[in-house]
Amino acid sequence: MVLDPGSDAYTLLAEERVDHRFKGLPPDADGLTVGELAAQRRNLFTGGFTTPVLALSAERLEHNLKLMETYTARHGLVFAPHGKTSMAPQLFRRQIEHGAWGITLAVPHQVRVARAFGVRRVFLANELVDPAALRWISGELDADPGFRFVCYVDSVRGVELMDAALAGSARPVDVVVELAGGEGARTGVRTEAECAAVADAVAGARGLRLVGVAGYEGEVPDADPERVRAWLRRLVALAADFDKAGRFAGVEEIVVSAGGSAWFDAVADVFAEIPELSLPVMKMLRSGAYVSHDDGHYRELTPFNRVPEEGALEPAFRLWTQVVSRPSAAQAFANAGKRDAAYDLDLPFAQVVRRDGAERPADGISVASLSDQHAWLRTAPEADLEVGDWLGLGLSHPCTSFDKWVLIPVVEADGTVVDYIRTFF
Repeated sequence: MVLDPGSDAYTLLAEERVDHRFKGLPPDADGLTVGELAAQRRNLFTGGFTTPVLALSAERLEHNLKLMETYTARHGLVFAPHGKTSMAPQLFRRQIEHGAWGITLAVPHQVRVARAFGVRRVFLANELVDPAALRWISGELDADPGFRFVCYVDSVRGVELMDAALAGSARPVDVVVELAGGEGARTGVRTEAECAAVADAVAGARGLRLVGVAGYEGEVPDADPERVRAWLRRLVALAADFDKAGRFAGVEEIVVSAGGSAWFDAVADVFAEIPELSLPVMKMLRSGAYVSHDDGHYRELTPFNRVPEEGALEPAFRLWTQVVSRPSAAQAFANAGKRDAAYDLDLPFAQVVRRDGAERPADGISVASLSDQHAWLRTAPEADLEVGDWLGLGLSHPCTSFDKWVLIPVVEADGTVVDYIRTFF
């Protein structure tokens, strides 16, 4: 099992009291538990919610979960979606219920969140050399025989630090050698010879066990299909070379892992070419942004644009803000800004205007810039926009949308709020 059924953390989420900590929620809901508020099934537009308020589409969320479950199964991939996108254990649980092997994470705090909510398989797509964090991981492994943890290594020095911190551990920490995307890329070993040196260091460490190879193709410089596939083939060849050299003795399977949200079609294609090795191969994909998708960066980059016959993800976020000022025919201001909307990759996109219970396209309206608490709107002559209108904004980059909201309403198409997603950043 990948979730601990004994965990009561989800029950505690539903018992948390609604108050001033959670922006956008109805003021008259103060004192209710989250579960009680969800049971009321209030309407986002008439139930007392205040702007700005971020909404997650119930239908689109479920569509995206099902689509990636089907896609990974069709291609024989083990799926460990990256949890740093949402840091929402309720979504971790739904991803696992939709076939995920476990959850990928990036830093020790995120692993602590996952463990608190019963996640029993974690892939840490990062190096880990902090001794306090390593001792905590070791304690989790020793206390729970069902806990599986894998993380990156990319240097001999890192291996030495890990081994020193893990002295006395009953179970070794499983590691994979991270192959860098190329010169000038992020973390990872640059050459195959250096990979072998790191693997040698792991072999000499009492507290570590080498179980595979991994990396992130999104860091390939000047990435295009040819360059990404060439790097993925290097990763596969590295696994085969390590296997031939007997570096995976004593493990049950060989982990070969890659996969962000922009090139998972290439991962599926190249991993399908992995030759027969001495042990079964766990072909692990780690894409995370799919869960909410978006209206900008990933709408443009999603591999489903290249393979439309496989399906299409749907953007599930909409940020509702209210027009508070209309100083001229060419300009208006809404009450959502950098504190509420992702802006690191693209500005939000004006999508719909809502007035008197009716919605229409936001024709002639665009977001020109953001202040801390204001969206600067550019309005063309055809724009029909008044003070008091609600403006629905599409967002770009899920990772910096989730992290601005502690409690996110899950909304059905008719506006009914059916759940609330708690985040832990």
